[in-house]
Amino acid sequence: MSEFDPIEYTHRRYNPLTRDWVLVSPRRVDRPWQGQIEDSDEQTLPAFDPDCYLCPGNVRASGELNADYVGPFVFDNDFAALTPGTQPHAVADAIFRMESAAGVSRVICFSQQHNLTLPQMSQPEIEALIAVWCQQYKELGAHYRWIQVFENKGAMNGCSNAHPHGQVWASDFLPSLPEREDSSQRQYFEQQGKPLLLDYAQRECETKERVVCKNDDWVVLVPYWASWPFETLLLPLRPISRMTELGPTEPRSLAAILKELTTRYDNLFNTSFPYSMGWHSAPFGVEDVAHWQLHAHFYPPLLRSATIKKFMVGYEMLCEPQRDLLPEHAARRLRDLPQEHYKTADLATP
Repeated sequence: MSEFDPIEYTHRRYNPLTRDWVLVSPRRVDRPWQGQIEDSDEQTLPAFDPDCYLCPGNVRASGELNADYVGPFVFDNDFAALTPGTQPHAVADAIFRMESAAGVSRVICFSQQHNLTLPQMSQPEIEALIAVWCQQYKELGAHYRWIQVFENKGAMNGCSNAHPHGQVWASDFLPSLPEREDSSQRQYFEQQGKPLLLDYAQRECETKERVVCKNDDWVVLVPYWASWPFETLLLPLRPISRMTELGPTEPRSLAAILKELTTRYDNLFNTSFPYSMGWHSAPFGVEDVAHWQLHAHFYPPLLRSATIKKFMVGYEMLCEPQRDLLPEHAARRLRDLPQEHYKTADLATP
């Protein structure tokens, strides 16, 4: 029997953060594709759209008027998933268990320009957005246990408006996935004496096998346990539990690496790359968070081209996540891409 080679043979990889497993089937990546091919949502957008609910000075669906803003703009979501002042209620039934949920849902417009995305924004513009993220964590963290900052980019990934924007949801409860991450990180810290994700980042930086890009303060890598084809994890290189703990230079270097990563994403298939991105910052209301390491997850659905995406169906829905493209190969493909955005390069071509 030949020696086991994970590049050739099916295997499972363990995610120590969520305690899940992912099935890796490298031989399936070469199978012929006869699945659905969707039209690309690539389009030329104006800098201002008079019909856009998020552009400056426009009226939203609720009848509220947007400020004539420049830079990031925050407002309470007109169709909020979480609302404050919910009457406390709980049902302790063994099967029909329920509890009330209170919170706040806000929209964060990244820019006044309708036709910009993160990779097309300037570094100072991204720094201004990071400052807003920090401000939201500070303000909402004084009242709520969990603060979730996230962005759904692209219609393929459920984004309902092309204007560059994200959201922040604050809740009085710790959601299921962060709760599992909290438990795993705490257990690792108690056993090893250092944060799980800081230890992991340092080991990945040593091998460089799954590193996509890196600067003095941050690293982007394809996780060893990644489920999505081009999934990435963004981590600081020193202990940071919450975004409110960023030092003087770290917002600048974070803006730089966010711009670089999202540019590489767009350059992969020469399209405005869809993804769901979200920050996991330590829960509030507790002082002991030394085990927690700040991080951001990027989950893009694209698999083979700008129009072919990965579906979590069948085995993934019934058993556990499964991937064909090795994380090491995905990291290499992203790492080898140019840092200049393909649209900028096109404009520079005579």
